Amino acid sequence: MIRFTPSPVTLQAADGEGKREIMGVAAPYNVVATVADGTEVKFLPGSLPVDGPAPKLIQNHDLTAAIGVVTERVEDENGMYFVARISKTAAGNDALELAKDGVLDAVSVGAEPVEFERDENGVLVVAMARWIELSLVALGAFPQARVTQVAAQKAEENNMSEIQNTAKVETVAAEAPAPAPTAPVWAVKAEREFPMPTAGEYLAAYHIGGETWRNVNAAYKQNVAKKQTAIQAALAQDLTADTPGLLPTPVLGPVFQDINFLRPVVNAIGVRSMPNGNGKSFIRPTFSQHTATGTQTEGSAVTSQKATIASNSVTRTTVAGGVFISQQDIDFTDPAALQAILNDLAGQYLMKTDDVACDNLVSAASTGGVWPGTAVTLMETIYSSAQDISTGTNLFPTHIVASINTWRKFGELVDNQDRPIFPFVGQPGLNGQNTLGAGGAANWSQINPLGLAMVVDTNVAANTFVILHAPAYEIYENVRGIMTVEDPELLGRNFTYYGYFATFLAKNTLARKWTHS
Repeated sequence: MIRFTPSPVTLQAADGEGKREIMGVAAPYNVVATVADGTEVKFLPGSLPVDGPAPKLIQNHDLTAAIGVVTERVEDENGMYFVARISKTAAGNDALELAKDGVLDAVSVGAEPVEFERDENGVLVVAMARWIELSLVALGAFPQARVTQVAAQKAEENNMSEIQNTAKVETVAAEAPAPAPTAPVWAVKAEREFPMPTAGEYLAAYHIGGETWRNVNAAYKQNVAKKQTAIQAALAQDLTADTPGLLPTPVLGPVFQDINFLRPVVNAIGVRSMPNGNGKSFIRPTFSQHTATGTQTEGSAVTSQKATIASNSVTRTTVAGGVFISQQDIDFTDPAALQAILNDLAGQYLMKTDDVACDNLVSAASTGGVWPGTAVTLMETIYSSAQDISTGTNLFPTHIVASINTWRKFGELVDNQDRPIFPFVGQPGLNGQNTLGAGGAANWSQINPLGLAMVVDTNVAANTFVILHAPAYEIYENVRGIMTVEDPELLGRNFTYYGYFATFLAKNTLARKWTHS
């Protein structure tokens, strides 16, 4: 919606038992003005309707602040003229008094363009618009937009011809007896000086924006420039250094988290539900001896071997952490310390469980040996581990779990032509040296032990990596969450975050541990 505040208008107000009306120029035609959003707009003659639904009379373009209705609309080639009746309400009474006192001394049209185009200067030229409302405002598009006549009348009749004549007289009085110009002359009287705007006028103009704001701000700067030297000479300066007790110290939350609470190994392997039941441990059965078959000679006994199943005990580990938070720390802090501290406690639980998983994997894996640290010997290490894992099982390695410094060492490896061994490069024209981390080992028909998933974990011991068949390593968890107890003696609360955690490697030859210097 265009909210167009015209140049100076002539308003008349009447109270008492007679008419309660204001009247004047709603909008001049063929005059370019800047509306609240900064758009330059020009209304053409006939663009505002003189019939149809009556525009509402409101204050400051606030449709919730209705104070009356436009009762008459007449136009000529110079503009649209109006008469508006102010309702007998508290808001209407206030508006009428403010108009009489010269506070609300301008009007502003609120209209929705229906037919329009932009000229070569980018001005929005409106040929037809829907007139929604007329606002009574404190500041017009120009500083001289003031109420020039406020009269308390009883029941005298005021017709639209009087309004038009009054408006024309007001616009040409300064240059009489010259004929009335096509465009109002008030739009070009820039040489006039204006008083310092009040704080209310300044804020109202800022809210309206556009030409209104520019002119009021210019008047403010003009007055400041004239008085600045005298003010500086007369007044002592107060700086922020003189008022430290009044300076707030804002806290921008939330707290920056300098730890990424990840569980690389736990996430790569996956978590299984902790079995129900009592006891500190549970049984995970595995074959210690399989049955056997063989070729049979006619009349002889078939091959026979019993199956034995081992009863492996898996111990539940309790992982927990606690903190005492005073009631003052809960009530006084902003952002609240409670949530930040509890989030950190939960994150520490995640990292500790991953640390347990890494330590147990390295401890349970069979020892492969020491890797010399070269590209050639790394290939030997990976393939020999693949052979050890696959022999007698037909299972294949799926992952390399490595410490951070081992991952760095892998990345630094180059061949004899200084080409990087890792990572796999698949762009056209470039030959990848291998596919570490780019695929998964599934069976010998498509297997390349170098197609292993790389898991880098800060909880793996330095200079260590494990090549393993991941399904053989099982992780169990039962997260119990937060336990809290109030401590009235210390006026605070004790919080504990805990859970039960366990790991199990079904066969140690399915994980091969290597170290390096």
